[in-house]
Amino acid sequence: MSPSQDGVRRPEITLPSEFQADFESWTNSDAKLQAILDDGREELRSKYAAVIEADPDSDAVAFYNSEATLASARTWIKQFTDDDDSLIGKVTVFDPEVHINDTGSGVLFYCVDERKASTKNRRTSKVVTTPDKPESLIQYRVTLDKTAQGVWRSVSLTTVAGACS
Repeated sequence: MSPSQDGVRRPEITLPSEFQADFESWTNSDAKLQAILDDGREELRSKYAAVIEADPDSDAVAFYNSEATLASARTWIKQFTDDDDSLIGKVTVFDPEVHINDTGSGVLFYCVDERKASTKNRRTSKVVTTPDKPESLIQYRVTLDKTAQGVWRSVSLTTVAGACS
């Protein structure tokens, strides 16, 4: 863990060179909205890192997810680790839309293009490429609540395959 600009000790998340997650236009001039973007980005990166590290019980995933979303995040990671698969290639994360709703929760929508990413089996080294289809463009719809420590944690997540263009 390392302290960030706001003094909160966040986990350090690193992705290997074999897998890239490029976040396009992931900035906002409003500091509160930027904080939601930053923690939302790290929540997604933590799940990718957990798949690559074969660690469904990752501390970083737990850090960025509430009890409401942690079980589904771990289930998603286990789909890969149970098959002994890792991630390679590149995903592009784009078109972020962020705001704070009437209850004070952060709302973050973004798109992920997985068409240049693949899974690679750890035992056999077999690579399965992601189909070049509209369903490989996935919209994430996330609600985040700010903790007492100042971290925006996911409290709900819905994905919609093919919802991005």
